[in-house]
Amino acid sequence: MFNQNYEQIESMLLNLCLVGLFLLMGMAVHDVMKKNDVPMVGRVVAYGVLGLGAAGFLIKGIIQVFWHAQGISG
Repeated sequence: MFNQNYEQIESMLLNLCLVGLFLLMGMAVHDVMKKNDVPMVGRVVAYGVLGLGAAGFLIKGIIQVFWHAQGISG
């Protein structure tokens, strides 16, 4: 059974690790900006870039789900 679900388990663990990395990056960015008194515009830009990166991975995952549901392998 493990051999049959290996790809699915690997994909889930990769996604969980990416979520963890984005959370750690967000906390690191927040800490650096807090200690250096970054203006609001800089904070918006930094969080925007981090958010767009996370949104890209989310959209990639959604596209993969739709492709696999339609039988398109990628």
